Amino acid sequence: MSNSQATILVIDDQPGIRRLLTEVLQDEGYRVVTAANGYEGIQAAQEVHPNVILMDMKMPGMDGIEALKKLKRQGQGDQVIMMTAYGELDMVNEAREAGMRDYITKPFDIMSLCQIIEANIGNRFSEDRRLLIG
Repeated sequence: MSNSQATILVIDDQPGIRRLLTEVLQDEGYRVVTAANGYEGIQAAQEVHPNVILMDMKMPGMDGIEALKKLKRQGQGDQVIMMTAYGELDMVNEAREAGMRDYITKPFDIMSLCQIIEANIGNRFSEDRRLLIG
């Protein structure tokens, strides 16, 4: 599957991060949808069924772990890549237990982020094919 057919949902409370990720990921050929918080992100995930969700771990209102748990309950938590600052390893472990796919630390290297996304999109499509084939 080409990047242009894959949708990335970016959930982050910082407009600058959302804007940066939108520009970079669109340049890579992805369709990008953004949300400013966990509540908006959960709604957007229900509407667009993204291939990968990039989500900030710390957001006001509903943090990334709570949003991850809600996404898991609606069947979309398997494609979550959390974005976290250094020093939040306790939260990373909690998110891992809640079922996150992967994580990247801020400030992140754009090339590393793109590689993580591509690897996770490949994993997701492989799992979908396996489920279809049986």
